[in-house]
Amino acid sequence: MRISLSPRRRRVPSSPLVRGAATVISALAAALGTWVRLPGMVLAGVTPNWPLMWVVAWSVNRPIWQSAIAGVAVGLVQDGLTQAQPTHAISLALVGIATARLQKNRYVREDFVSVALIVFGMTAISETILAVQWVLMMMWIENSHVFWESLSGIWQTYQSVTLSSAILSSLWTPLVYVPLNWIWHKPTGAQE
Repeated sequence: MRISLSPRRRRVPSSPLVRGAATVISALAAALGTWVRLPGMVLAGVTPNWPLMWVVAWSVNRPIWQSAIAGVAVGLVQDGLTQAQPTHAISLALVGIATARLQKNRYVREDFVSVALIVFGMTAISETILAVQWVLMMMWIENSHVFWESLSGIWQTYQSVTLSSAILSSLWTPLVYVPLNWIWHKPTGAQE
């Protein structure tokens, strides 16, 4: 009996078609995930930001331009499923760009703990961009007295939504990152 001490090779989908289909299906599932409300997934009425987690998982190993395009695409899908104003495309594109720049500069390692920390910070950036869009919309629509009342309401909502979303999203990140990283990993010796 012969015992092999060589490391086990990971079986990764080698077909670009399989990986492409998995990418599209997972992006759509992330956008649809905003509607899922299961026990343990809701904190202060807020659910995890699945599209943001998907964009971060994609952007960790991609160039800046691919990350920006993925953020815009997933943001437009999310806008189509929810409310188009304020748009999610801007915030998710900036999240993709910032994540790709972090990885390009090698400030973080590629493991699910680091990715969860990135998701926490990027959630704050994304929610800030959405809040700024709300403020700009209110300035355009309302008079000055009503605007200041709306601004205080936006600020209070922003704080609770940002913290709840950041906590939940960072906790649920491994559920998105680990399988997608496995699918997107190019197998050793594979030719495309």
